[in-house]
Amino acid sequence: MRKSASASRLAVISAAVGLALTGVGLVGTQTASAATNGPCDIYAAGGTPCVAAHSTTRALYAGYNGPLYQVRRSSDSHTTNIGVLSAGGYANAATQDSFCANTSCVITVIYDQSGRGNNLTQAPPGGFQGPAAGGYDNLANATAAPTTVGGHKAYGVYVAAGTGYRNNHTSGIATGDQSEGMYAIFDGTHYNGGCCFDYGNAETDSHDDGNGTMEAIYFGNIKVWGYGAGNGPWVMADLENGLFSGVNQHYNAGDPTVNYRYLTAMVKGGQNRWAIRGANAQSGGVSTFYNGKRPNVSGYNPMRKQGAIILGIGGDNSNGSAGTFYEGVMTSGYPSDSTENAVQANITAAGYR
Repeated sequence: MRKSASASRLAVISAAVGLALTGVGLVGTQTASAATNGPCDIYAAGGTPCVAAHSTTRALYAGYNGPLYQVRRSSDSHTTNIGVLSAGGYANAATQDSFCANTSCVITVIYDQSGRGNNLTQAPPGGFQGPAAGGYDNLANATAAPTTVGGHKAYGVYVAAGTGYRNNHTSGIATGDQSEGMYAIFDGTHYNGGCCFDYGNAETDSHDDGNGTMEAIYFGNIKVWGYGAGNGPWVMADLENGLFSGVNQHYNAGDPTVNYRYLTAMVKGGQNRWAIRGANAQSGGVSTFYNGKRPNVSGYNPMRKQGAIILGIGGDNSNGSAGTFYEGVMTSGYPSDSTENAVQANITAAGYR
């Protein structure tokens, strides 16, 4: 008997989880291999393909063999692309180390691995003018966030106040009330109470266009608009004019303080439903912090998403935040919990250390 599409997808996802977990025993050695499937292969198998895939540490598709990011050195303003050691593998940090030797470098481009051209570059001025008032945001120091992934040296994106990346002219990103999902891996120990360390969907004009015009992952411990249990930091959703930790506008006890050294943060949204999930990116499964209806405040149902992509800033270019980004994706469609669980298994198998 022919299998249904959902059954076939479940089988593929289950196989992907098994393949990801087989890599765990290799993690931490210099000969560690990339996972057979990347996060975006898993999302595609679940029927919610990546429409943006950004990482400075590894390929997010098993077959990806292109550049991860670009750096520019201060000594002569020359640039070079940093690729992977092999298809589907880890960043070739030696290229950056050689190119930036005896000088400093900044990250100028974070390439989109999805093939849609949704690259992240220096964020332009917006409605909010903070540390970079009157001009473009700063670019991240290329060596400020060293890490190890699968036994290989790599670098994250270190966001200090005034730093930000953006793409206001994207392809395939959810708009209006369309469904989407996203995850990011952050340094759970690097955060502040500034607004707003985000990754996700934002306004295409770099201004605050009102309630429901954003849908992005937020990480930090600001309490002005919303907060969870404990003292923070929290994974929340920036939906514009509100950082939401649940259905209520301010406090939601179900959103816990999370400060893993490597943090998996997830947000997804659909028609009058959304969720916040999180995990230790080094081990274990995903916990659901909120799953339910849109906030009980006017303007968030239906959503009015515009489809820009931001990193390290708010939708209006609020750039007083701090954080470190290693990888993240955005999807078309609302990912199932099982798909996200499989992605988390892939992340833990990747071996962030």
